[in-house]
Amino acid sequence: MKSPRLGRRDFLKDLTGAAAIVPALGGDIFSPGRAGNRLRIETARQTAPAAAKTPGKIKFAVIGLNHSHINGQTTATIRGGGELMSVYAKEPDLVEAFVKRFPQARVARTENEILEDKAIQLVVSAGIPDERAPLGVRVMQHGKDYMVDKPGITTLEQLAEVRKVQAQTRRIYSIMYSERMENRATIRAGELVKAGAIGRVLQTIGMGPHKMTPQTRPAWFFERPRYGGILCDIGSHQGDQFLYFTGSTEADVVASQVGNVNNPKYPGLEDFGDTMVRGNGGTGYIRVDWFTPETFPVFGDGRLTIMGTEGFIEIRKNIDIAGRPGGSHLFIADKKETRYIDCASVDLPYGGQLVDDVVNRTETAMPQAHCLLATELMLKAQKQAQRVTSKPSTQPTY
Repeated sequence: MKSPRLGRRDFLKDLTGAAAIVPALGGDIFSPGRAGNRLRIETARQTAPAAAKTPGKIKFAVIGLNHSHINGQTTATIRGGGELMSVYAKEPDLVEAFVKRFPQARVARTENEILEDKAIQLVVSAGIPDERAPLGVRVMQHGKDYMVDKPGITTLEQLAEVRKVQAQTRRIYSIMYSERMENRATIRAGELVKAGAIGRVLQTIGMGPHKMTPQTRPAWFFERPRYGGILCDIGSHQGDQFLYFTGSTEADVVASQVGNVNNPKYPGLEDFGDTMVRGNGGTGYIRVDWFTPETFPVFGDGRLTIMGTEGFIEIRKNIDIAGRPGGSHLFIADKKETRYIDCASVDLPYGGQLVDDVVNRTETAMPQAHCLLATELMLKAQKQAQRVTSKPSTQPTY
């Protein structure tokens, strides 16, 4: 016997009745807080950085201040045992703001004043993206190590030169992929994956949405050759995480696409990009964009999902939307239970490990091969990307 057909009027009547049940049950029944009560909440213990083989104090300088990430890079190096000696940038206003934040830095008159200072062991930079690799080459050729903001390299030609000079000099060329290295939940996820908490990792899904806030951006932000393209730029974070969590030492691009789909006023901008990648340890999907609304509380709802053979981990890097305050949120579902891990006290080891590497000529912060492979992967994704466009369409009505 067939069920009687439900007419539109009957459907709407039933829907209205169902909606009336919600207030009767209590307005918080579907709230994130109530949902969270079904999870076991765990606090991750603070992890201590590995002890240096020798005292980890080094002297470092800063060249290039064109992105505010330089503040986090400098803070991480100081936290790890670095002593900030000097700073140089072509823009007086940027130097003034930096010295106000880090008054211990002496203002150098030229770049060479820092490069030729024998006491300086490490140079840290967040210059304009297409100028970062050439500076890194000069730094290494002067016998110093280099830590740079992402994207640390904007073309495959620059990458080839960096690889050549790094092999010749044996200096460190470290790109600070801060979404992994300066996010406490991502650090904790690495510990869990290494311990086998979700079995063998099969795939990562990385989302990097951002606010654009065009009125605050310098001219180079809208010039494709200067920032390298959206996958090269903000996609580099996700490329690093894909390699790290899948344990891949080789990787290829399956497909990629980029485009300016909603900002014709800025023709040099790419506001959307995504790519599928495959490595010898797993697969990955990456999506990045500049479409986070200006009303959003943080710069972007960055997320990472790590799927394993025995469970999965989800990281909400900057915000648990409409839920718990702050950032660095980690959720894990394994064969035993589903739980939320508070990562607020997890240590950030990158700065200390990098200082240790400078002192001891080791690769504890990040293997050099991994650093450059992550960049190569996203540069290839950028170069191979198909262009996509989006035209306004009439939305369906019902």
